[in-house]
Amino acid sequence: MNPVRLGDIIAVLDDAYPPALAESWDSVGLVCGDPEDSVTTVMIAVDPTAAVVAEAVDAGADLLLVHHPLLLRGVDTVGAHTPKGALIHRLIKAGCALFTAHTNADSADPGVSDALAEALGLNVTGPIEPQPTEPLDKWVVPVPVDDATKVRRALFDAGAGHIGNYRDCSWSVTGQGQFLPTEGAQPALGSVGELELVEESRIEVIAPRRIRAGVLAALRAAHPYEEVAFDVFETAAFPGPRGLGRVGELPEPVSLKTFTQQVADALPATSWGVRAAGDPDATVRTVAVCGGSGDSFLDAVSRLGVDAYVTADLRHHPADEHLRAGGPALIDVAHWASEQPWCAQAKGVLDNALGDRPGWQARVSQVRTDPWSVGATSDCSR
Repeated sequence: MNPVRLGDIIAVLDDAYPPALAESWDSVGLVCGDPEDSVTTVMIAVDPTAAVVAEAVDAGADLLLVHHPLLLRGVDTVGAHTPKGALIHRLIKAGCALFTAHTNADSADPGVSDALAEALGLNVTGPIEPQPTEPLDKWVVPVPVDDATKVRRALFDAGAGHIGNYRDCSWSVTGQGQFLPTEGAQPALGSVGELELVEESRIEVIAPRRIRAGVLAALRAAHPYEEVAFDVFETAAFPGPRGLGRVGELPEPVSLKTFTQQVADALPATSWGVRAAGDPDATVRTVAVCGGSGDSFLDAVSRLGVDAYVTADLRHHPADEHLRAGGPALIDVAHWASEQPWCAQAKGVLDNALGDRPGWQARVSQVRTDPWSVGATSDCSR
């Protein structure tokens, strides 16, 4: 069996976490490494810190897959005398590539917030902020009945007719078409100056709008008529399963106090811990989650009417104003802890696609990259 190329892994990751889902300000994809290099060992982590890089190199990893970008903002040097440059140099010298899946992994389906929701035992119902489904065209093409199969096949081969897990999808009905070739025409059927009546199939297919030019070229190449008649309708966009954050339900309702403890038990321990704001005895059944910093969704989760919202990096004033306005209870966790469950998800993506290759192994980093190292508690009753 052929060895796994870095390019093969990139294809798997881009399919799971499409780069087009990344926010405009983000930096995702291959940071260093040769797509033609062979890969047998992958290390997966949230952050590309010095300790994680050392762990990957010591483990003989050929690829370090991370969530947070090492080079998010522009730099004018990656010299080894700089902290980030030193990590790049160490990876390259060790033959270890670096790849980032950041906000594209946040919005993917499943993505970072799905991993968090799964860790908390939620049954996901959708995103907090759904992205619209991909823009689609509906093509309507009349074609002589005898040529319908050929034209339909050409449309399918050009990328039309895909609906979810189904391909070669179309609808057709038979009717009568007519035309009268005029001087200069070279009709495939009929004669110049004579009205022609033709039994035609009206073929309807959908196709992504981004491949419109390719579908049109395939249609014109396969259709027997000199002048091809067709309609293209731009279909309405609907909220899709991709997007930031997730909303879900607990199997059974619990109190906010109990759910807060469940969150603490489900996520890796940090000195930050887990804290909640709201009535400890309030009932929690519906929950919104957002891996990473999520206070930008406070208004959105209020509109959704959930019982609680789990995220990281909540600030004092926005949280206080949110509660004063009657918003759902808040559960604040460490940023790293909220995204660490994604590592297991990414490992599953790679193992499902490549796990049967000889020598293949994907490993989740054991390094805690949460920057907070000391925690203390005080008696809140005083």
